[in-house]
Amino acid sequence: MASLSETALLELVEAKRFGVEYQPIVEVKTGDVFAYEALSRFRTTCGSLIRPDYVYAALHDNPLLLFQVELAQKKIQLDRLSSAEKVFVNLDQDAFYACGQEVEENAFVRLIEKEGKDRVVVELIENSEMSDALMSLSMIELFNGLGVRTALDDLCNPKSMLSVAVLQLVEWVKLDRCVLLNRDDKNFMAFVSKIIDFAHITGKRVVLEGVETPEDLLFAKQIDVDFTQGFHYRPLFLNY
Repeated sequence: MASLSETALLELVEAKRFGVEYQPIVEVKTGDVFAYEALSRFRTTCGSLIRPDYVYAALHDNPLLLFQVELAQKKIQLDRLSSAEKVFVNLDQDAFYACGQEVEENAFVRLIEKEGKDRVVVELIENSEMSDALMSLSMIELFNGLGVRTALDDLCNPKSMLSVAVLQLVEWVKLDRCVLLNRDDKNFMAFVSKIIDFAHITGKRVVLEGVETPEDLLFAKQIDVDFTQGFHYRPLFLNY
């Protein structure tokens, strides 16, 4: 399936065939699970998985529907996990601003504040569009002002921009799995090394995503990241 038709999208939303997978974020030094990232999952009527990027690409053509699905997903993601567990949640910029509410009336802000500022970390992605970067910066400033921690997701992904302002404001930096794929590129890794050094000097914590093998984990230790995440670890559970 290379795309999702409007009919298929509406059927999926009406049937609520979506759920969550909790992927562990593991501390490198101790091997302990520190938190979980809540990942959106979607299924066809036959039960097979649909790639989330296909679903969200279709949803972006309908801002109101995007808002509704993203909010429903966040409620599931925060409700299904024990309140004692820390959770990282991705928040789509277009969904966040879809209804144009004031901060105190924004449904996402109210939901996250209800779940507890010490429990939730909001992840934002900087895409290749300048408008996305500006929205990410605005959201990070907003959440920081409310005392909610933030993370910059997919850093070093070829399709993402790097905003110095955003990088300075977040408390967490998540390195995309392309770091693992380019581990033999000396010039690329020189850049990654400096990003990790900057993060540590400024009190940020670094997560390497896409860890799937013992060799990946060893590499994570070698480049001195703080946490790892990926299919090397069994998800907490799937819920649909």
